[in-house]
Amino acid sequence: MKLSRLLPSLALSVCALALATGTQAQAQDFPKQPIKLVVPWAPGGNVDITARAVAPSMSEILGQQVIVENKPGAGGFIGSTGVVKSTPDGYTLLLGSSGSISIAPALTPTSPYNPVTDLVAIGPIHAVPIVLSASAKGSMKNFADFAARAKTDKNPISVGSAGNGSTQHLALELLALKMGVKLNHIPYKGSGPALVDVIGGQVDTMMDQLTASLQHIKSGALIPLAQTGKTRSPLLPNVPTFEELGVKDFDMMTYTGIFGPKGMPQPVMDKLTKALKETLERDSVKERFAGLGVEIIPLDRAAFQEYVNKDYNTNKEIGKAANIVINQ
Repeated sequence: MKLSRLLPSLALSVCALALATGTQAQAQDFPKQPIKLVVPWAPGGNVDITARAVAPSMSEILGQQVIVENKPGAGGFIGSTGVVKSTPDGYTLLLGSSGSISIAPALTPTSPYNPVTDLVAIGPIHAVPIVLSASAKGSMKNFADFAARAKTDKNPISVGSAGNGSTQHLALELLALKMGVKLNHIPYKGSGPALVDVIGGQVDTMMDQLTASLQHIKSGALIPLAQTGKTRSPLLPNVPTFEELGVKDFDMMTYTGIFGPKGMPQPVMDKLTKALKETLERDSVKERFAGLGVEIIPLDRAAFQEYVNKDYNTNKEIGKAANIVINQ
């Protein structure tokens, strides 16, 4: 081979080797400074509590402080967008949830980011099933009662939710689509006021996170009819899943996980994923989440990424079918 032809090939090989060596060195040295874990909501909420539950252990494992930084606003868009636009070096991460990852971008035509193309999952943290409950003051005592009335009553069953475009709203719209019935959605500004009206009998039923409804189920004020998820929650072992009741592929949950901007070096991602996994295996963290009534998600990074992508696309389909649009 002529030298003139060999030199470009050698140059490319040297460049490739330099890049690979640089990436390996970056991973070996990572982290060399504190890591920001952005929470796109105000302090004190479920996502913030989750971030502060995992940050101390991750700091200890990684040897650098993981600092929780709250950047609320615009329904989670401000903090999430900041992470999307950050340098993909592993030093700026997002404590994402179904609201900021799978729902808001799916239902907002002007969303500043697409979670499938702009973010990458580091790993899952926990999930909370959604439970369909009826007022104890009403006539529905199980899901069969609900289904019979939904298919025969001329007046659609009223179903309360935490608000338009919430996970609970999407869950009831998906249920209506799968059952081929109409439901009367009653949106509230949060679960609290919705629960008051359902318990009082002004609204027939409620789609809600299990953690928010559990105390009212235990008191007998609400009757749980069905729950989402592949398996029954340990908190509601006697309540069947929608899947068991014949409503197939109804696996809608509220979830949390850690995400980073697309383009992060694989070795850096591996270190972060390993640190998160080890954190979730610690007894102190398990006890903390058990006390909150949530379940740690037993998925690896790839499976979680697949779940997130599927959830995002499902929400887009539900939004289109039910004409749900969120305006910034």
